[in-house]
Parts: sequence; C-alpha cells; structure tokens
Amino acid sequence: MKHFPYTVAGEETMTYVPETSADLREFRAFVEHQARNGLTTALDTETTGLDIYSPTYGLRTVQLGNAMDAYVLQVEGRPEMAEASRWALSRLARMVVHNAAFDLLVLDRHLSTPLEALAPRVVDSKILAHMYDPRLRQEGGTGLGLKELSALHVDPSAPDTQSDLTAVFRSIGETKATGWRAIDINHPTYLQYAGLDVILASRLLPVLEQQLRKVGVSQQLVNFEHRVMTICCKMVRRGMRVDQDYVRALVGRLEDEAERYTAKAAKYGVTSVNATAQVSTALVGMGETLTEKTPSGALKVDKAILLDLADLDTKWQPRGTRTPNPLADAVLHAKRAGKWRTSYGTAMRDGLDADGRIHCNVNSLQARTARMSISGPPLQQLPSGDWTIRRGLLADEGHRIISVDYSAVEMRVLAALADEPVMKQAIADGRDLHGFTAELIYGPDYTSFHRKLCKGVGFGKVYGGGALTLSRQTGAPLPDVKKAIAAYDRTYRGIKRYSNLLQREARSRGFVVRTPVGRRLPLDRDRVYAATNYMVQSTARDVLCQALVDMDDKGLTDYLLLPIHDEVLACAPEDVAEDVAAEIAKTMSMDFFGVPLDADLNDAVGGYSWGSLYMKEAVTMTEHDAWYAAHPDAAHAAELARA
Repeated sequence: MKHFPYTVAGEETMTYVPETSADLREFRAFVEHQARNGLTTALDTETTGLDIYSPTYGLRTVQLGNAMDAYVLQVEGRPEMAEASRWALSRLARMVVHNAAFDLLVLDRHLSTPLEALAPRVVDSKILAHMYDPRLRQEGGTGLGLKELSALHVDPSAPDTQSDLTAVFRSIGETKATGWRAIDINHPTYLQYAGLDVILASRLLPVLEQQLRKVGVSQQLVNFEHRVMTICCKMVRRGMRVDQDYVRALVGRLEDEAERYTAKAAKYGVTSVNATAQVSTALVGMGETLTEKTPSGALKVDKAILLDLADLDTKWQPRGTRTPNPLADAVLHAKRAGKWRTSYGTAMRDGLDADGRIHCNVNSLQARTARMSISGPPLQQLPSGDWTIRRGLLADEGHRIISVDYSAVEMRVLAALADEPVMKQAIADGRDLHGFTAELIYGPDYTSFHRKLCKGVGFGKVYGGGALTLSRQTGAPLPDVKKAIAAYDRTYRGIKRYSNLLQREARSRGFVVRTPVGRRLPLDRDRVYAATNYMVQSTARDVLCQALVDMDDKGLTDYLLLPIHDEVLACAPEDVAEDVAAEIAKTMSMDFFGVPLDADLNDAVGGYSWGSLYMKEAVTMTEHDAWYAAHPDAAHAAELARA
C-alpha cells in the first residue's frame, strides 16, 4: 500500500493507493465501515481527458474517501481494481461528487456502473454551491470549482496541487489538456492530487449544506436539481447521429466562405477581421460614426454594432433602414463562417464515438439564472430558423426528428409573475401578443415594423435590453424607441410595478431576489434593474425542467435528445412519432399562476434530420436528400448574392 500524507486545515490526512490483494481487503473494510454506519463517502475519477465517448478515452483511477482518508484505485489495465471499485459503488448508500454529471457518465461508460443505479445515491456539491451563489469569482461570487470553494471554506492555506500537477505536465512536454493522458499513473503528485479531491469534497459538503439551510433553500429544490441533472445525463449518454459526409463538406464550404469574406474585408484595409482596431479605423474612414468605447478606451465594434451598420437584424435578415456597410457585412460573415467551422463543423466531424454519434455536454445548471447550456458543440447558440448546422444531426435509423417548444414562454411567464391583467387577457383570448401590443399603441393600422418594435420592447423587459440596443436591432431612431418603451409601460402598467417591486425587495434582501421555486438570484449592486430579467429567465428555465421531470415520470426520456432553451428535441420511430410529439407537448403544457403555457405542436415532427424541420417539404430520407440536392446554397443565398 502506498501512503501519501497531506495536511488539510491543520489535520494530517492520508491517501492510500492499494497495490495487492491484502491492500484491497483494507479498502473493502473501509467501504464496509462507511456503508454500515450510513456515512457519506466522496467519489471522484481521473481520466484521460474530457471527451468521454471518444474511442480512445480511458478511465485511469477511481477515488473514494472521507474527511481524513482517501483511497485511489488504479483501474487502468487492472481488472481486480476495477472490480473492487464496482463493488464499492454498489455498497455505498450516499456519495458526494463535485460536478457529478461528468463522473456519473464516466463510470457508466467505462466502469459498467449504470447511471440509473448510481445517480439516486449521489449529491453533487457543485449543484449545492450554485444554489447558494451561482456567480463565478470574477462576477463577485465564491466560484463553483472544488479548489476555489475549498480554499474559501476548508483550508485557505492549503497548497494548490492543481498548480503542482500542471507543472508536472509541462515537465513531460504536455499541456494542461493533454497531460491527463500522458502522466505516469504512479507519479506521486498525480496520486496525491487524486486523493485530495475526495478529502476536500468530504469537508466541503457539510459547509454547503449548512449554507443552504441558513438561507432557506429547500431540500425539495435540491432534489429537483439532481433529478434534472440525471435526466440530462441520460440525453448526453444517448447522443445524436451525425451525417458525416454532409459535415465534412460543410467544413470545407465554411472555410471557403470565411476566406471569401476575409478577402472582401481586406479590400478595405482590414487584414484580420478579429483586429478590432483595424476594423474600427476602416469603418471611421468610410464615414461611419462610432461612439461607444471598450473599458480600455478603444472604439467598440462588437456584433451588435456591426449588425446595425450592415443593416441586419438579430436573425441576420435585412432591415431596410439604411445602406448596408460592405465592410461590416464582410467582417460579420467572415467571423460567423469561421466560428461555425470550428465550433460546429469540426466539433461534429471530429468529436464522434465509434458509432458515429456526438454526445453534447448538457450543463443543467449553468448561468446565474440557472439556464442550461450545451457545449461540444454549443447548439443552444444556433440562430433560429437556420438549417445549415442542424442538417448534420440525424434521427436514429427508422426514426423521425421531433421538436416541441413553448409559445412565447418568457412573455407568458412575465405576464403571470407581474399579474398584468391586459397582457393576461390577450393571452387568454389567443391573441398574437406582439401584434396586440402594436395595435394598442399604434392603432389597428399598425405596420409590421411597429409589431417588430413592440416585440423588441417586450423582450427587452425579459432579457434586459435597453433603448440603445433595441435601436440598433431594429434600425429605429433612438427617440422613437424611447417613445415605444414609454407607451409599452403605460399599456402594461403591471410589468412596471412588478419590476419596481422586485428591485425594492432585492435591495432589502442584500441584493438577492427569490424565484417562485425558492431559487436565490444574486444581483450586482449597479444592475438591480436586471431583477425582472433574471426572474423571468430563471422561472422559464424551471418550467422546462419541470416538464422534463414530468416526461421522465411518463417514460418519455428514452425519446429525448436535447433540451434547448424552451425547446425539447427528440426522435421516435416513424409509426409513433406523431403520438410521441403530442404526448411531449401535452406534458410541457401547464397552467402557471392562471396563465396557460402552451407547447407548439405545429410542424413538430420532421424527417430524417433536425434540419428537416426547416425544410418543410422534406419528410422522408429520400425527400430530404432530394431537397438538399436542389437547394445546396439556400441558407447562404443572401451571402452569395452580396459576394
């Protein structure tokens, strides 16, 4: 048995690394003691990286321990250690894991320990930390990483073993990303690092649990978040099929597009579309007026400003409000093509498992508002209505793709929370909310532009956008936008009252607001006005998550692929796809404080790929391929015309 002592908070802890059968008997005795006394045991793994489903991925060690002792089992290439780990995981009644989703999927995939058996016995200390303070360190919070939380709550003076390990990686010619695979599994720093993680997690758990009790976060909400995490893990494990031929061609096409628009930008003296100073200087030289500056004092030319100059709205559609600036247009398209190539194209081409499936990571509890995120690739960032990337993601063989989303869920949640009678009546009457608002403000002869402006104002209430942002997005003069906002506030007085109430409550509660489920949402002192934005986004997220839990209760999770904002993506066999979609929509629909939250079932069932939902005439695989063959550049027609 190898021994690695380590002082934590003034106490000597010990990491044990079993090497023989006798050592494993000692490990089993430790596990039996933990299990017999109902004690919580910390669990962690060390692996070759983050790409769990890569054909070359490997599980290296499994760690179990408490506040004083840790055992590191080197399972890589050692069946007896792997079997001892599986036995231990079957015996322990309660375990704490930091960022449990990752380790649960690793153990499910590489240790044959089913997610379904392990997850109900696991508490995720990262979830607890998020529920107390979801802010990162740079946002003024306590952070969510195990090491930074432990430095704050367990032992501020403990050496940073992560830095020690990174130094070892460098000494063997590896990076922070590649060192996990290359480092010798018997390296003392590596083993000590592995053992320390479970010791720290054991000590951190009671601190976090006490914090949540102190601020009144219910155990029911904690259990809810763990249930949502498990459901999302099941979707990650399933993954999605990828049309590899299409994706390989797409990568090349996006590379060509990026080069074409980069060359166009170069004609205006911009040699790098990512060089902010070059872009701003060239735009000013073309007669554009740039007034906003970055914190460092440089002229700002972010996406919102470039879209405005290119006369494009947030969906990249022409606004018709000014002459488009060709440089702004070129920079936007070059950067988008480059991003799509790397973030989506190459990720979908290179990130596949042995069966040609991609397993996107779903973080069920991400932003300050708890909104979920997807990475590898970041599918929640895809522009609505564009099929280009979605075309590469396929339903299972013999299945059809399904997409069900809520109808204006944020606006309906806002109407319910604010108890705004005019808006609630419009929803009850089945009115188009943005058209209804435009009619109230501008009369029955309102234009499509008026509707667009009112829609922007409404979503500004939800997402925190101000008058200047809305002016850029719509092309409307700033005075007109301010008038529209004032008219909106007069029309929906309940929303203004609700916003003021939230801000008063936040100031009286230490700049924290509470959602209907009891979630704590910390606010920045200089952005208390964001209270409404945070409340609506967080509540809309919880609505979707409750729907996921209800779907899981109904046995629908086996059909689910991904949760994306207010959308649920699924697939089902062709003969039952319509029925599955209807049941998903039924489960998502609910009454929320007297306001119906309806799921949209129109065009919910597509064909062979996710993109088929945006190619209305393509249903079967044959029709799908025929449509694509006839429309190879449909998604980029505008770019090609401008080029």
